[in-house]
Amino acid sequence: MALWKEAERKIAKHIGGKRVPITGRQRGDVPDVAHEWLSVEIKHRKKLPEWIKDGMTQAVAAQQGEQLPVLILHQKYQPYLDSMICMKLRDFLEWFGGDNVNVEDIASEIEEESIE
Repeated sequence: MALWKEAERKIAKHIGGKRVPITGRQRGDVPDVAHEWLSVEIKHRKKLPEWIKDGMTQAVAAQQGEQLPVLILHQKYQPYLDSMICMKLRDFLEWFGGDNVNVEDIASEIEEESIE
């Protein structure tokens, strides 16, 4: 299985969704993951841009108490409300995953299955 398909499958499982196969769908027709309240598009890359990783590191370092660290990406001349918010999947699950989500169990499972 292609690595991007494997990433979609594993992330879908951990957020409580199901990967939607690309067979017969057009770009933008349906999300990568069928989910009750999320429209999920997953982009798997060999390496993320350093400036994004640095920004997320800064947000985590500046976190105080129970704050949720997020990185907001804004493109010049674009409306501020169209900015994008990035966060770690771990944090997303802890904040929005519901009572049945045990992030530590998921983390250990993902470590065992990590994708290159």
